[in-house]
Amino acid sequence: MTGQSGAHYRAGPGPGGRTAGTVLIVTMWVVLVLAGLALVFARSMRVAAAVSANQVASLQAECIAAGALEYVVAKLSEQTQTQTATSETADLYEAMPVGEGYFWVLHANLESDQELTYGLTDEAGKINLNTASEEMLLKLPGMTAELAASIIDWRDTDSDVTAGGAEDEYYLLQPEPYHCKNGPLETVDEILLIKGASEELLYGEDTNLNGILDPQENDGDKSEPPDNANGQLDRGFYDYVTVYSTEANVDSEGNARINISSSSSVSDLQTLLQDTFKEDRALEIMMASGVSSNPSFTSILQFYYRSRMTFKEFSQIADKLTTSAETTLPGLVNVNTASKEVLMCLPGLEEKDVDDLIAYRTSNTSSSGAEPNSIAWVTEVLDQTKAVGIGQYVTVHSNQYSADVVALSGNGRAYKRYKAVIDTQQSPRVVYWRTLTHFGWPLDSEIVAALRKGQPLTDVVLGNP
Repeated sequence: MTGQSGAHYRAGPGPGGRTAGTVLIVTMWVVLVLAGLALVFARSMRVAAAVSANQVASLQAECIAAGALEYVVAKLSEQTQTQTATSETADLYEAMPVGEGYFWVLHANLESDQELTYGLTDEAGKINLNTASEEMLLKLPGMTAELAASIIDWRDTDSDVTAGGAEDEYYLLQPEPYHCKNGPLETVDEILLIKGASEELLYGEDTNLNGILDPQENDGDKSEPPDNANGQLDRGFYDYVTVYSTEANVDSEGNARINISSSSSVSDLQTLLQDTFKEDRALEIMMASGVSSNPSFTSILQFYYRSRMTFKEFSQIADKLTTSAETTLPGLVNVNTASKEVLMCLPGLEEKDVDDLIAYRTSNTSSSGAEPNSIAWVTEVLDQTKAVGIGQYVTVHSNQYSADVVALSGNGRAYKRYKAVIDTQQSPRVVYWRTLTHFGWPLDSEIVAALRKGQPLTDVVLGNP
């Protein structure tokens, strides 16, 4: 009995002990679940905040782009008759602040593929795809005979196939068939619908359309786009063509020009000559030109040579004359602003002729930006045959300008890019507005990086990537 009473017994786990352990385990799981939910919720909040911030930044960039367009329109409203909008200084279009963000207006630097330039682009300084002859189209950089002929067929109103071109028979056999338009192109990019066209021909290696040679455009096949890695940018012909250039057939004061190729305008011409010169001199000009008996001229330059006027005399009346009865004159090339590549497309001109034209207009443009106000000046550079040959294709007036607008939000989170075309005849109006954002960021990547770090843009070297 004593042994039994001295024995020690350990109590086994009872119902109370099991309950306490279960509660502890459940509590731990609840804490873990709540912690996980908190982490997920926090992450979701961060993602939502980032998405919201990006949406705000995107909206800000959109508003900056709209503001940039209004800025461009305002600048075009201020231009004078003797100064084209492209002669304005580049600092009016580079890193312009709008609120917390900025915008740039890019201008293709056709003289260098190493340096960005800024400003508006004169559409009259390009070859118009809707009016240029097949011969002129063939002279564009990178143009092929097949595509030139197909452009003629695409825009003409008949169904006759130009040699090498295409009409409905070709387009209706495509995997996704469509008709040959048989009408004018409405945009430059519409050319990609035409037989023989490709992005490689149109844009060349400049896949982000910034006009400079970026690293990815000079590395062969290592990255898109494929290129020849020769250290030079193949632009294609995008920067040299347009569909927008046109001008009203009126003089600088808005009055209808005198059609010297119409017999009904002979008296108007005589009155103009008498009002400008002495009566005897007016009669001499009328007699020499033969306008009274044979009013047929390909251009006013042909009239100039026949009339035997002096250069000074002709310059006084050239803007008041025309050889067309049409109220509008589409596709004329502005010899005051056209690039060398565009001038080379004019019939009969050789490289030396073009170099001489560019040298003359450069030396005769005043410091104020005033340019020659009539095409008479080309007769000072070219011989009679060549001057008359290009007379019907050229002008010194510009009425349409394009703007490549890049808008960046203040925090560097979003950007927008658009191309606008503004017609300045009468009051400036936007005739084209298309997003270019999908072509990629065209400026220095350090600009975006600096703004994302909160650094002022003035600390970044603006310009070349």
